[in-house]
Amino acid sequence: MISRRGFLGLLGCTGLAVAGCGTSAGETAGQTLTSARALPAPFTVPLPIPKTAVPVRPGHYEVVQRAARVEIIPGTTTEIWGYDGTFPGPTFDLRRAGRTVVRVRNELPVPTSTHLHGGVTPPGSDGYPTDLVVAEGRGFRPPPGAHAGHDLSQWTFHSGARDYVYPLDQRAATLWYHDHRMDFTAPQVWRGLAGFLLVRDDEDDALPLPKGARDLPLMICDRSFEEDGAFRYPEVDASLLVKAGVEDDFMEGVEGDVILVNGAPWPVLDVDAARYRLRLLNASNARRYRLALTPGGRFVQVGSDLGLLAAPVTHEAITIAPAERFDVVVDFSAYPVGTEVTLVNTLGTGSTRDVMRFRVARRAKDDSAVPRRLSRIDPPDRSGAVATRVFDFRMTGQGGGAAWTINGRPFRPGSPLARPRLNTTEVWRFTSDFHHPVHVHLAHFQVLSRGGRPPAPTDAGWKDTVDVRPYEVVDVLVRFEGYRGRYMLHCHNLEHEDMAMMADFEVI
Repeated sequence: MISRRGFLGLLGCTGLAVAGCGTSAGETAGQTLTSARALPAPFTVPLPIPKTAVPVRPGHYEVVQRAARVEIIPGTTTEIWGYDGTFPGPTFDLRRAGRTVVRVRNELPVPTSTHLHGGVTPPGSDGYPTDLVVAEGRGFRPPPGAHAGHDLSQWTFHSGARDYVYPLDQRAATLWYHDHRMDFTAPQVWRGLAGFLLVRDDEDDALPLPKGARDLPLMICDRSFEEDGAFRYPEVDASLLVKAGVEDDFMEGVEGDVILVNGAPWPVLDVDAARYRLRLLNASNARRYRLALTPGGRFVQVGSDLGLLAAPVTHEAITIAPAERFDVVVDFSAYPVGTEVTLVNTLGTGSTRDVMRFRVARRAKDDSAVPRRLSRIDPPDRSGAVATRVFDFRMTGQGGGAAWTINGRPFRPGSPLARPRLNTTEVWRFTSDFHHPVHVHLAHFQVLSRGGRPPAPTDAGWKDTVDVRPYEVVDVLVRFEGYRGRYMLHCHNLEHEDMAMMADFEVI
């Protein structure tokens, strides 16, 4: 891990061509925070499956953001902040074009803003970071130093609860929802404010892919723990009300030393000797994973962030950056019954190398298959773009004045860096000085190139988040559909996001 001083020194390099400068694409993106308590042995806790949200009436759901004590590390409890007091929150299992209203009630001591990541959502329900729900009876004023200062025209407050409207007029996909509060997204997601939202449609349903209990959402994230079982996080203000930010040593991003899957440490799952669809989500604040199977095996990728690929792609390993999703099929019939198959992170060492384990428990009938064609996706056509824009993700300033910026400026709510037109496409070029997983709200995109070369095999399909590595140039073809209004792009390293690495764009 590089120190703050070392990182700022790195910024003086002009690029990877400078001898000794730059960070390799294989390194992690943050600083590991060591737990204060002894950690459990891996593969002793069963894999939990998040509960499915139940509507209060057709098309309407209600969830409550509240604190709860749950057992994550065996033998102790941890206070989480969760949707319905669970971590992960309930999974919303919904259908395309089934207009859904989710009422979110906040009973936490801090404001919140819920973002449906990957959703084609009206701007008023997108979870803008200054559009906040404040618990009933609690007052709130933006703290000094917040990125919008004291310009209250950029802030909206809802007392107690608010309705988020999701038309879901989009392809079947593995989406997720999480807190998106200004300056404090990272610590609030770290405490548990995240969950899955699955969109299904007739096209996906008609394919012979694994279904039911063999269709598994897997939220992978890392955390650290205090001696008493509490989450450990290096915030400078434990109340999350007065001063934003983390300790200087963690400005590159916070990484924990415990890998959780669906909220359980290094869990284990008994599986049939059959195909399973694994919906992989990297919900970590900053950690990247290179996932592989041991004692060997392959992932057959069938979906990306925003739904089915045109055709399956086979991988020996998958690098997944924060907020990315990969839908993959693993055929456990390739292993003898009794085999233990471990999902590992080859970027990790020690406690962060193992992710979870599958035990092939029994033979079983399996009528699933992976067809040669999955969906129709037209290849990206750069010639149809009406504009090309450059967004440079970079640290600027020194010492206490250092900030993560886009195009040299910190986030300014209400001051868009771009005004694309609805129903057009543009080429957006992302450049960087560090690991920056770039997420675009509303708009979906296809990766055109990396460093002037073809995209990586893992770049296939429609995406909303792309892993931009140190001193790399990534071109994407962005399609603006759905709604006019204010949206955002930002780095999904959540510590970077909280340190102002966001920007508005306005669809006109």
